[in-house]
Amino acid sequence: MKKLLAFLMAGAIGAGAALAQAPAEPAGSFAAGENAFMLNGEPFVVKAAELHYPRIPAEYWEHRIEMCKALGMNTVCLYVFWNIHEPREGEFDFSGNNDIRKFCELAQKHGMYVIVRPGPYVCAEWEMGGLPWWLLKKEDIRLREQDPYFMERVNLFMEQVGKQLGDMTISKGGPIIMVQVENEYGSYGVDKPYVSAIRDIVKKNGFDDVALFQCDWSSNFENNGLDDLVWTMNFGTGANIDEQFRRLKELRPDAPLMCSEFWSGWFDKWGANHETRTADDMVAGIDEMLSKGISFSLYMTHGGTSWGHWAGANSPGFAPDVTSYDYDAPINEYGQPTPKYYLLRNTLQKYSDKKLPSVPKNKPVVAVKPFELTKYAPISAGVRRTVESTDMATMESLDMGWGSMIYTTALPALPAGSMLSINDPHDFAQVFIDGEYIGKVDRVKNEKTLILPAVKEGAKLEILIEAMGRINFGRAIKDFKGITDGVAVSYSSPQGHAVKYDLKNWRIDLIPDDYEVGVEALSRGIEAKAGERGYYKGTFKVNKPGDTFLDMSAWGKGQVWVNGHPLGRFWKIGPQQTLYMPGCWLNKGENEIIVLDVVGPEALSVEGLTTPKLDDLNLEKTNLHNNPGDCPDLNSATPAAAGAFSSGNGWQTVTFAAPAKGRYLAIQALSTQAGGEAAIAEIYALDANGQRLSREPWTAKYANSENDAQGNHTADKVYDLQESTYWATVPGVAAPHLIVIDLGSEQTVTGVEYLPRAEQGAPGSIKDYKIYLY
Repeated sequence: MKKLLAFLMAGAIGAGAALAQAPAEPAGSFAAGENAFMLNGEPFVVKAAELHYPRIPAEYWEHRIEMCKALGMNTVCLYVFWNIHEPREGEFDFSGNNDIRKFCELAQKHGMYVIVRPGPYVCAEWEMGGLPWWLLKKEDIRLREQDPYFMERVNLFMEQVGKQLGDMTISKGGPIIMVQVENEYGSYGVDKPYVSAIRDIVKKNGFDDVALFQCDWSSNFENNGLDDLVWTMNFGTGANIDEQFRRLKELRPDAPLMCSEFWSGWFDKWGANHETRTADDMVAGIDEMLSKGISFSLYMTHGGTSWGHWAGANSPGFAPDVTSYDYDAPINEYGQPTPKYYLLRNTLQKYSDKKLPSVPKNKPVVAVKPFELTKYAPISAGVRRTVESTDMATMESLDMGWGSMIYTTALPALPAGSMLSINDPHDFAQVFIDGEYIGKVDRVKNEKTLILPAVKEGAKLEILIEAMGRINFGRAIKDFKGITDGVAVSYSSPQGHAVKYDLKNWRIDLIPDDYEVGVEALSRGIEAKAGERGYYKGTFKVNKPGDTFLDMSAWGKGQVWVNGHPLGRFWKIGPQQTLYMPGCWLNKGENEIIVLDVVGPEALSVEGLTTPKLDDLNLEKTNLHNNPGDCPDLNSATPAAAGAFSSGNGWQTVTFAAPAKGRYLAIQALSTQAGGEAAIAEIYALDANGQRLSREPWTAKYANSENDAQGNHTADKVYDLQESTYWATVPGVAAPHLIVIDLGSEQTVTGVEYLPRAEQGAPGSIKDYKIYLY
């Protein structure tokens, strides 16, 4: 046998004094051998189910693990979420729903191995990708780099993880067979010294005797690949599997292959359609991998729920994730098997020499009759601290992690039509003058300005900012909350002069989004009435507790707590209109509910449904980018490039004959490789030095066709940092097809990189094209 690519585990290493006693199981070994993983010296195919312990009530952990076992999985894969374990610097919590050791012990109890992914960054559509908010109190911190403070805190966190799990590796008789180093770093940067430093921290904190691996996409894994780590690929349902592993097999022809994230579905964003992926395609991909001896982890097998404020947001731009992490997974948000589950179970049975265990019974589901919330307190009752500041201040600089802020100052005299500029509102701003609501500024829509009525000198300006989840992907994870720069008002004088005031002297009220804050605010509450911003309280009775889904469709925007448990965010725009209420958190008899609504409800009633509503959009205007006024006239324009793309998967580069200048990048698809609709997975523009321009300021300007009816295949998908999502035109719409991207400012562009869809045959690939800058 050739040299092992990872460590061969044998023997047991004594646990430190701080560690709990190791499980009473015989020591084992797991390693990457020649074309196969080796478990106790025998070839082993990893069939892993991704589960996230913080997204599942601890009372249901065992049920969900049993569901994965009955599906045919042999391993549980999990992230370790730094920010939920260290919510404030130096304060660690591994108890209750954070008891990761207990979760791993339950996996071992049911004969499941464990893959641990401790980050420190995890993405996972989780607040700040798992990094703690308090890191941003150091404003100049360099996240996911060798910033001294960041690395110091990473090491201290990994010490705590090691104390919990270091004695649970397979060589010590535990279930842990693999541990990941960082997470998809190629989508963040190129920094092998940093990745190497994280590897060393992981090893020294209890994981020096276990196989270490790193995951990335097939397009970028070489950027940070370390010689002594196992390399695994991440890709989704429908992907061309041979193409995904092609380069890895060229570099390491004898390595075992593993898809460490095979995406079963996708995550949902506020204001977009519910995401789904077909069961047949998912199962076909797993069947193909298993037939070729390829290991996999199904992300997600069961998604669960991002309770409270833990849902993150995507970038470029700002696309906050909904509370439900159902993910269109085989096991749905509330733990029940879906048609995907049974189709996959039948396939996995083919690759098992034993009959799979019976599928566990579903947890009971109950309806709750409509009930009213009768007590109310204004949002100002939640203010816990007030700060006076000449200049603007962020939430982090004022030592608060989550919640809302009210910024108040006096205005100069202003004529009607003056413009209020908020730079930048993170995330949802509502503006009031002398207590009267003027309008909102929504970061999701890239809004920063608002037109004001006439204002008398000394009028009170109030800006109520609600912070949503911090960005969890890409360079924008350094996501400060509140107003991050400044506020100004401007207008043109009768003489035509530009007049501008940078507003100063702010009173800043801080409103944490804690349950205890709501309880205290409501202790002075009054009778509730609809339409008001603030806290609402009610009670409801349950004869026999069971899972239910609280219908929040009559409410505006905010959060819910039941019996002190944070259920998560709601927002009338959808697509999610219900919140999952686990039966294990309900009392027989009376139950308390508190709602914080920063917009105000249309009605005060709530009811518990027996099925969730996850695909019910309620938008003010369409998500499509088809405003005729935004369509450029290119008839007399000279293209920066014209030609034909090659067929097939993978990145292609177009180099312009001469640099082109412009703010808008227009790609015209004159034809497609197979006829029919056009599609683009990702686009990059190259600067004067041939390097990729930042896509953070990009927005979608125009598209003459977007298939929003059969998925979220809108124009913004070409720069969303996700190779598995794509812009696609509506079937039956004839070419030419046009998409226009606003680069944010005038740029010098020397070329374009284009990625077709990742599926076999690259459906929708463009053939003849013209590219314009204007």
